[in-house]
Amino acid sequence: MPEDSGKKLTMVTCSAPVNIAVIKYWGKRDEELILPINSSLSVTLHQDQLKTTTTVACSRSFQEDRIWLNGKEEDITQPRLQSCLREIRCLSRKRRSDGEADVDAAGLSHKVHICSVNNFPTAAGLASSAAGYACLVYTLSRVMGVEGELSAVSRQGSGSACRSMYGGFVQWIMGQQEDGKDSLAQQVEPETHWPELRVLVLVVSAERKPVGSTSGMQTSVETSILLKHRADSVVPARMKEMIEAVHKRDFTAFAELTMKDSNQFHATCLDTYPPIFYLNDVSRRVINLVHRYNRHYRETKVAYTFDAGPNAVIYTLQQNVEEFVQVVKHFFPPETNGGHFLKGLPVAPTTLSEDLKQAIGMEPMVKGICYIISTKAGPGPRVVEDPSEHLLGSDGLPKESA
Repeated sequence: MPEDSGKKLTMVTCSAPVNIAVIKYWGKRDEELILPINSSLSVTLHQDQLKTTTTVACSRSFQEDRIWLNGKEEDITQPRLQSCLREIRCLSRKRRSDGEADVDAAGLSHKVHICSVNNFPTAAGLASSAAGYACLVYTLSRVMGVEGELSAVSRQGSGSACRSMYGGFVQWIMGQQEDGKDSLAQQVEPETHWPELRVLVLVVSAERKPVGSTSGMQTSVETSILLKHRADSVVPARMKEMIEAVHKRDFTAFAELTMKDSNQFHATCLDTYPPIFYLNDVSRRVINLVHRYNRHYRETKVAYTFDAGPNAVIYTLQQNVEEFVQVVKHFFPPETNGGHFLKGLPVAPTTLSEDLKQAIGMEPMVKGICYIISTKAGPGPRVVEDPSEHLLGSDGLPKESA
């Protein structure tokens, strides 16, 4: 832990990934502990393209706990933030009292300053809260000398954050205990397991979604009969099938389950009263595009999934990436020459056949998609070793560039 001897400032910076669920979590059986009504499974995306970075500083000179998110100071008294802080401090205190480690008491007696930034749109349905709380908990644990299983702590910040504590393919086991101690994330396979799998995030809108996930879930649990059927009768079998598809790297099974589960999740949103509309016209056109593309080839080459927002996440294999990106560019032409339309992993341009264009048979829609992020499965949270990348300065306040 780097420390400024003059001001006794302890500072750690970490980064954590976004995860995108292929078997969705929607609905809680316990709002306070954030216990889900069904298990879920996700793919952790690579931090080179999508991540949250968090710096935590701890000092005797700090008067109070403070937090800055994306350049703006936020209310540190939010219950979920307080829950994560309290849990990590409790675990640190327990380790010291058990004599397990020489844990610095600073994390217990001193206040913390937290600064966090996302390199992707926040609250737009791209799992920003998952990456954010996973990063917060991971960084706090490093400052306060806490080791071991942290997914139960991050879950209390944001349910899906527990899945961002691991890389690759991750399941969140719903658990049965009332105290939530068995509601944990578990890695199914590491990010190296399926190197050919690629992910394309089609950013339809970077705007804040109209209905937040927390309130949306509450309304669905209260009013949707389909949601209860989904949790009790559909998801348990799908989880087994999806885990097997991942183990076997069976893209067809993986892709079809992913699309069916996304469709059913949004059907439960429509079955909610009043209904919740996360998809928009562009989202529906992307769904149509994917099915027409697959139908042309008479095989499932690409799959879509949508979280609680209009942005599409496309799963495909490496050999299909170039053509499908070109398909997206053709039917959702960018406003400019496309220089900033594609971000992330490089994708070489290619030419589409007239047969494929005619088979898809859609009218191009200008301005439909803002940009594409090309990425793949990646690792879980990590410590940022370079001190120059701290988001807080030696005074414990955000640097201007943060």
